[in-house]
Amino acid sequence: MHEALTYEPAGATSPADDDWTGEYPGFRRFETTVVIGHGAQVWTAASAALMRWSIKRRSGFRVSPDGPVTAGMQYRISAVWGPLSIHEPVRVVAVVATDSRCGFAYGTLPGHPVSGEEAFVVHRDSDGAVSLTLRSLTRPAPAGPWRFAFPILLVAQRFYRRRYLRALMN
Repeated sequence: MHEALTYEPAGATSPADDDWTGEYPGFRRFETTVVIGHGAQVWTAASAALMRWSIKRRSGFRVSPDGPVTAGMQYRISAVWGPLSIHEPVRVVAVVATDSRCGFAYGTLPGHPVSGEEAFVVHRDSDGAVSLTLRSLTRPAPAGPWRFAFPILLVAQRFYRRRYLRALMN
């Protein structure tokens, strides 16, 4: 049985869509795109890496269980700094895999430091440019001690976003 997500609606970051137009009152909305390279080889490598959680792992996280991103599956993402570990329970709520767009979104489960959804999408255009798009909806966790640390968590989120944007570049 799946635990309920800490927000609604699942799939709100719309990883399959080129344009993200939804309005989500109460959430901090973020979207950015960077070109990570050009050509079929970059597309193939970046897509494969993304769907094996490399964007998170190369940014300093551990992901359990090991294996490819799977829709509906629950994972535990962990940030470790020395003796301190922060665990983020999530569920993959959307997966996209087409000839020009590949990615996923995960939603937060109870115990996650924040509430919301994050999407990572690799896509390519007709000129061969391969890009990475990050999307997120974030608000304080609905309960627990992390709720009061939300301003600090936003700083950490910005730090990790910079890492994500470089994680799939060769």
